[in-house]
Amino acid sequence: MPNPKGKPENLEPIKSDREKPLPEKLSFRVTKEMKEEVQQQDNPPEFCREAIQEKLDRNKGKSST
Repeated sequence: MPNPKGKPENLEPIKSDREKPLPEKLSFRVTKEMKEEVQQQDNPPEFCREAIQEKLDRNKGKSST
């Protein structure tokens, strides 16, 4: 009889080589065209993280001057 919880190795947390862990989730609505363009990227989640971080950094620069 198969294990109802799946394979034991699937229950282990994903290991990452990042400096900071990514424990939080964020979701938001986009147009169909935006979604399609993002999904065409090599690594869509990392693309979104980098785009958001760039904008946050730019806004920090504007507010500190």
